[in-house]
Amino acid sequence: MEQESELVTGEAVVLDVRAAKLASRGLAMMVDVALQLIVLVIAMLVLSQVAVFGDEALALTLFLVTLVLIMVGYPVIFETLSRGRTLGKMALGLRVVRTDGGPVRFRHALVRGLAGFFVDFWALGMLGVVAVVTSLLSPNGRRVGDYLAGTLVIRERMPAARTPYVGMPPQLAYWASQLDLTRLPNDLALAVRQYLGRTSELRPEAVEALGYGLAQQVAAAIGAPVPPGVPSWAYLSAVLAERRRRDQAKLQPAVQYGTPVVQSHPQPAAPVAPSQAAAPAPVTPPRAPSEPAPENPFAPPG
Repeated sequence: MEQESELVTGEAVVLDVRAAKLASRGLAMMVDVALQLIVLVIAMLVLSQVAVFGDEALALTLFLVTLVLIMVGYPVIFETLSRGRTLGKMALGLRVVRTDGGPVRFRHALVRGLAGFFVDFWALGMLGVVAVVTSLLSPNGRRVGDYLAGTLVIRERMPAARTPYVGMPPQLAYWASQLDLTRLPNDLALAVRQYLGRTSELRPEAVEALGYGLAQQVAAAIGAPVPPGVPSWAYLSAVLAERRRRDQAKLQPAVQYGTPVVQSHPQPAAPVAPSQAAAPAPVTPPRAPSEPAPENPFAPPG
């Protein structure tokens, strides 16, 4: 299985990548080995014609050179030209990168290729036993060649993350409409959105602790404390839902334009008596419910 990498760049930026583990790397290796064996068989058929003419020493020498070129040159050439991908890694959506997140170069690919031939797989690797054991013991699935070259194999194709839907608690709709959200930072809003999307994956005590800390930050930014009796997640959900509603309202045109109607003989409007003028509709604040509300009307997010 894959897990998030904890690698950090030189600028102290945590890499948001997923390290490829043994299963995906093994499948990519099988594809590469199958292609290498096909090329090797073709090379043996060609070199067998040299042995037919009686020069067996030359044929053996050419065979050893061809074997090394295929088993070592294949990954080195492909990883150098394609910035860390062989044909097997392309099929599985994998890529070799440096431990700081940068692309690999020829020296990295050469060290990985030589270590793979002599240590991880063929010469001293007992047909891949060394690579399997090293990958299982490594937290990021690295083999000996990765440690020597300072590289890591990551997954490029990952499932798209689902954007959590933040709903407005009905009990806080009118309260949220009166808030001033212009001072809410975008990075803090993103942190709140990520927190609300992971509440179902966290323990209840973690949800409460993280929610309380984020609620205090949001309250300090917008100048509106958490109402009494309101859970932290409900407070944060109401703030984000109201922020989204206002952003969507800005995208809609303020005036709807239609086809103007031109009158051929405009008539002056008759004066309207003050007593007949239509009075504006009174604006009444929302009334409190007649029955007392329950102590905790908020249901935890699913």
